[in-house]
Amino acid sequence: MRISDYETLIVERDGAVDTLWLNRPNQLNAITTPMVTELRHYFDELLENDQTRVVVMGGKGKAFCAGLDIKAASDASVPRPFGAGMGFQGYLAEVYIKMRRCPQPIISMIQGPACGGGFAFALASDVRIAADTAKMNAAFIKLGLSACDMGTSYFLPRLVGTSIASELMLTGKFIDAQRSLRTNLVSEVVLETELVDAANRYAQDMLLASPMGLRLTKEGLNVAIDAPGLEAAIAIENRNQILCSRTADAKEGMQAFIEKRPPVYQGR
Repeated sequence: MRISDYETLIVERDGAVDTLWLNRPNQLNAITTPMVTELRHYFDELLENDQTRVVVMGGKGKAFCAGLDIKAASDASVPRPFGAGMGFQGYLAEVYIKMRRCPQPIISMIQGPACGGGFAFALASDVRIAADTAKMNAAFIKLGLSACDMGTSYFLPRLVGTSIASELMLTGKFIDAQRSLRTNLVSEVVLETELVDAANRYAQDMLLASPMGLRLTKEGLNVAIDAPGLEAAIAIENRNQILCSRTADAKEGMQAFIEKRPPVYQGR
């Protein structure tokens, strides 16, 4: 499979920034098996991609992602994947693992509904920016299922705390853009027409870091979140700083600081 062959996604590559669009606007970008296959391929490709340094993720049309396409999922004629021995459940769940594993920071642009698995796409991102129209929920529990799905039980309490996570997951109620900002679920709320520009500002700020520094910061932060204690977190920090300090980019960064000029990183 090639990125140009995708049917449910659009990838726009502009220098070191990828903009990844979920592209089923007439279905509110609801998740189907082909979409999952393409997302798995895309994030796997990123793992060894040294050209793309930041990913901006959004949904075409009026929604970020309305969650699972229930009608498509109920079609018995469509072959069901056997991801991680868990059928479609495991096949989709691995996308969120791949999002966290990929070394590039992911900035999500959320407009309109982000429900269920779509909510989890936002949660698995590194930075979330909401349009004023955004509304998110753990929709799984509204379908007779557990709200503990697609990494939601892992990501959400780490972002908003146990009490608010419990409220949202036990009720399936929506959280709007302004409350998302107050609870630290998102970094910023902007008008929907300004969403792409806002996300690109974050991406450009990230590109001011050296390539290795950016990647190892995402890795180190994710490890530290799960670290059993301070010493484990500092151990990974020490390792990452030693790796960075041996690069030509680190020397360039320090020299640029002394000379009061922007650094010119070469990825070496």
